[in-house]
Amino acid sequence: MGTILNIETATTNCSVSIGVNGDCISLLEENTPNYSHSEQLHVFIKEVLKKATLSFSDLDAIAVSKGPGSYTGLRIGVSAAKGLCFSLDLPLISIPTLKSIAQQIVVDDDAVIIPLLDARRMEVYSCIFDHNLKEIRNTQAQIIDESSFSDYLEYKEVHLVGNGSEKCKTILESPNMIFHTTNIPSAKEMVTLSYKKFKVNDFEDVAYFEPYYLKDFVLQTKKA
Repeated sequence: MGTILNIETATTNCSVSIGVNGDCISLLEENTPNYSHSEQLHVFIKEVLKKATLSFSDLDAIAVSKGPGSYTGLRIGVSAAKGLCFSLDLPLISIPTLKSIAQQIVVDDDAVIIPLLDARRMEVYSCIFDHNLKEIRNTQAQIIDESSFSDYLEYKEVHLVGNGSEKCKTILESPNMIFHTTNIPSAKEMVTLSYKKFKVNDFEDVAYFEPYYLKDFVLQTKKA
């Protein structure tokens, strides 16, 4: 049995879910611009357990969204997850935030998914996946310009997903680019990802695990 508490706090969405063998049985989240995670998170954890008629003793692991994302949000989520792991003697699972965003859409074979988190000005965090959610370009921090993601226009569809795709709409023009601007990280999508890691004992070292902040930005240069 794999009963996993999933915690997502990388953005303005404070989101908690319970997954059992890869199925989401309880979810509670609230997306507010003022980052109320410090007040909401532990309340949400107790509520999702109550909705699922479970207690802390029923859990087999704790999963947390590891970033990139908000420094404050990530610290709150990871601190809560590590505290629960220590107190309950449970393994810790980390889920890349961008992969859980990519998990939200289903695409055709000849397509790529580019999850994007808004950073500041024209900066974003991004990663690139194929239609099977296999990573084909690692997570990067970048400044968006007219040449961004041009290497992937050979695909029939290029899906830009997340709040970072909003700023891309004003600069990137291609008929095969599809923008999903309203998607945000959620603990709902973490359920299947955390269960896959649980089945193969892919756990973090609770004592030394830190969020993936990805602070340094790389300026893309236009091709000659």
